[in-house]
Amino acid sequence: MIVVTGAAGLIGANIVKALNARGESDILAVDNLTRAEKMPNLADCDIADYLDKQDFIERARQDRLPSGISAVLHQGACSDTMEQDGRYMMENNYRYSLDLLEWCQRRKAPYLYASSASVYGGGRVFKEAREHERPLNVYGYSKFLFDQVVRRRMGSFAAQVAGFRYFNVYGPGESHKGRMASVAFHFYNQYLASGRVRLFEGSGGYGHGEQVRDFVSVEDVVKVNLFFLDNPRVSGIFNVGTGRGQTFNDVACATVNAVRRRRGEAVLTLAQLRDTGVLEYTPFPEALVGKYQSFTQADVSALRAAGYREPFLSVGDGVARYVEYRLTKEAGR
Repeated sequence: MIVVTGAAGLIGANIVKALNARGESDILAVDNLTRAEKMPNLADCDIADYLDKQDFIERARQDRLPSGISAVLHQGACSDTMEQDGRYMMENNYRYSLDLLEWCQRRKAPYLYASSASVYGGGRVFKEAREHERPLNVYGYSKFLFDQVVRRRMGSFAAQVAGFRYFNVYGPGESHKGRMASVAFHFYNQYLASGRVRLFEGSGGYGHGEQVRDFVSVEDVVKVNLFFLDNPRVSGIFNVGTGRGQTFNDVACATVNAVRRRRGEAVLTLAQLRDTGVLEYTPFPEALVGKYQSFTQADVSALRAAGYREPFLSVGDGVARYVEYRLTKEAGR
């Protein structure tokens, strides 16, 4: 049996679907469905059982989980970077992850877990080394602190432990995330609703919409997880991004033009989208000043050195696939 926590979330649900595509359905799905809008992500998945996230961790702490668990893919977390309840964040993201790590070590089960590029904060170097890690909020700190535990204990583990510092993930299955959904998700909704897309004005020395992030498709995130699942001798902490930072303007252009192509309309340049008012720029929020990453770009050399060779989708290709998926799905309703 394979455990996937956060199984109703963006990454978790796509991992479950990928396991199903391999013929694997002996899956224990773990999540919190208090907010039931996440449930549709599991509706077309084949699983063996479901446990609430609190029931699951209590059973792990008491060594009452089922026997025969072959691996744990821990994707569950509070991912709201604006969450201000530090006690909740540390219990949910740090202590939960630590207790689950201990269970996996006792059972000698591989443990693949979600970290985050937020550990790098406002830095300019995104390499898996302590000197580059300066989280700006309690979410980033919760991920950072757990990574430090893993780093200190690396080399003494009884089974595989691999942490993935996800950069900006987008793709099918994120509609429940609200404001924390990807910009591709929001840009798509805005364009279909109003024919316009709203981006932030310039900040941190960047022009309007020119802030840079490493946007990575959930398709690629899933492939990385399955690679490590298939290679249980490979442990470590790894960036999971494309290795290429692209602007929010790039995402907006890719989103709008994917819709336009589907409609049989001409593709427009960034300048044309600006001139016609399709792209609108709003003042940068004061609440994000000093807490915002204006630039991210994964150094994926450690991931490549670990043996992962698959190419990553660019924003142009990945966002187009995502938009096509949403248009097709929504047309079939």
